[in-house]
Amino acid sequence: MFVLQMVAIAAVFYFFIMRPQQKKVKQEKEFESGLKVGDKIITKSGFHGKIAELTETTAIIETMSGKLKIERSAISLEMTAALNKKA
Repeated sequence: MFVLQMVAIAAVFYFFIMRPQQKKVKQEKEFESGLKVGDKIITKSGFHGKIAELTETTAIIETMSGKLKIERSAISLEMTAALNKKA
């Protein structure tokens, strides 16, 4: 009986915590790899801009005050999707 309870707890932990986190990480990696020059983005810190250049790990974005070099991982999937959905 105890073993069955432990298996049930492990299954709940996996399906409600581990699996959604893995899906989110996969979705963010796909988003980062799909970025291209000219895309309008929002960073996780709230900067709005347009991608001017891309390298493997960084991006240069044009903002109203100039150009910024940021890590590609600093681009917010959720906020960028909401920005592009409105437009």
